[in-house]
Amino acid sequence: MKVATVEAIPVAYPEPNDFNATRYLCLVKITTDDGIVGWGESITQFPEANPATAAIINGMAEVIIGADPIHTEALWRQMKDRAWWYGYGGGIASYAISAIDIALWDLKGKALNRSVVDLLGGPVHERLPAIASAHAHHSSIPAMAEEAREWVSTGLQGFKVGFGKRGDARLGYEHDRDVEYVRAMREAIGPDKMLMVDCGIAIKWDVATAVKRVQRFDDYNLTWIEEPLGAWDPEGYATLRAKTKTLIAYGEREWTLPGFERVLATGSCDVLGVDPGRAEGITGFKKITDRVEAYRRQANAHAWSSAIVSAASLAISFSSPACKLFEFKPLRNPMQHDLVPNPIEHQDGWVYPPTERPGLGIDINEEVVNRYRQ
Repeated sequence: MKVATVEAIPVAYPEPNDFNATRYLCLVKITTDDGIVGWGESITQFPEANPATAAIINGMAEVIIGADPIHTEALWRQMKDRAWWYGYGGGIASYAISAIDIALWDLKGKALNRSVVDLLGGPVHERLPAIASAHAHHSSIPAMAEEAREWVSTGLQGFKVGFGKRGDARLGYEHDRDVEYVRAMREAIGPDKMLMVDCGIAIKWDVATAVKRVQRFDDYNLTWIEEPLGAWDPEGYATLRAKTKTLIAYGEREWTLPGFERVLATGSCDVLGVDPGRAEGITGFKKITDRVEAYRRQANAHAWSSAIVSAASLAISFSSPACKLFEFKPLRNPMQHDLVPNPIEHQDGWVYPPTERPGLGIDINEEVVNRYRQ
């Protein structure tokens, strides 16, 4: 069995969980000479990154076509070697490697008739708690609290909210409003549910502001605060970690194993966010979670794009003791619920190892792919 074709497919779709913004992904479809198909994805996010990623995928196809897709580690290393000049530290090259690597793991599982979880060594968790992962959009805090209450009423065991997002919520900018929001969320979802705040790229707190804000959040048993000081401020994060009770999460904007190793070495991060559609696929993600485990920290899959990355993230999460939960977008969206006939769902707030079907365990509806193809 050899790889016959590699097709890059940039797509754009409306995301209800992001105030119906257009979001961008670059899918990849790899087909073998005996007709087996594997699917991968990179979470490109911006329109200019999509064609650039497709171009790199098309260039890297030279390494992949004619190769045995079973050799995922060897092919991952060959792609890294090819990208050494233009992607040594990450960037568009890592997007391309991510998409191709995920598709190769899907192919590998289908060829061997085993799930990706099995190929990674088997599940180390019997089940993982599922939480809602959403953006705050509305101007009314009571309305947002009611929305969160509805989401966790399905059994979801917590709620992670993005501040500074599209819409009218205006969270992350005013101390009193932020504290009132967290108080209302805690009251809405109850005392035993996990509650996380993701500050994201729009929020630019300094250390003093972050300490003041998070100390008040501590009154409401916040599980973690994500990126309150941005992507890289180890001294600031060390100060925040020393002066507050909640866990500190960042790292999502890193691309490569050395980048995540750099974050781990600071000792200032408790939870490292990792996206296989950015951090060089299942192979890259697995290498990262092994290091997170060695540092006795927590890894958390950023599975906030299509069903392809969700399936890859779920497989890794079940293969690593460092992963403790799994996030779900609460609102139905085309890249999760239309792209596949069997979307990943929680069962009374739990997800279970995806070991029943080979590869990633999903089937792709190519009519949906073509509908959103750029």
